[in-house]
Amino acid sequence: MDCLFCKIATKELPAEIVYEDDRTIAFLDIRPINKGHTLVIPKDHALNIYEIDDERLCDVMKSAKRLAGVVKAATNAEGINIGMNNGPAAGQVVMHAHVHVIPRFADDGHAHWHGEPYAEDELEAFGKLIRDAASAA
Repeated sequence: MDCLFCKIATKELPAEIVYEDDRTIAFLDIRPINKGHTLVIPKDHALNIYEIDDERLCDVMKSAKRLAGVVKAATNAEGINIGMNNGPAAGQVVMHAHVHVIPRFADDGHAHWHGEPYAEDELEAFGKLIRDAASAA
């Protein structure tokens, strides 16, 4: 397998590692949103949230939670974004499950998503679509 993050996890490729345990490893993103932007990955390969097993996802999220406070303190951030991109349309570039821990500042210039209200009857229609899909899963 030619996975960049697997090679970082096995230390075949260098990275600025900031945390590691038996199941996860965290390192600085080389193209950070803000300095201190950290990626948390499972050491075992999983493509995305759809393929990672529940136990490993819990491991990644526990590490992300631990690092959120650490990154916030280390960077003097005013807040932290936690995010996971799943698939190219969602912005996933490296096809190995990973969670972003991004320090945020009131004046960092990064806009937050804006919401668009549902049109009449769309709220109920989308609610039904999602409930039906969940019950079929």
